[in-house]
Amino acid sequence: MSIKSVEDLLIRGGKDQAFRAKYNSAPSKEEFVKRAADDGYEFTVDELIKVINEAGDTFESYGNPPKRSIWW
Repeated sequence: MSIKSVEDLLIRGGKDQAFRAKYNSAPSKEEFVKRAADDGYEFTVDELIKVINEAGDTFESYGNPPKRSIWW
């Protein structure tokens, strides 16, 4: 279920720019997971990394304002 929660968050972020911006500004994976929990998504840092890696994406941010290439 936790992997599905990561996927659901990435899909929502792909559709909702304001939602995505909240996560793009997270300075760490731990903070990203904390913000997700505040929004009702339950998963661990390891589960986040697994989904991102399986998709061939990277968590690293770029640009100003910060962006990530993880959104579906």
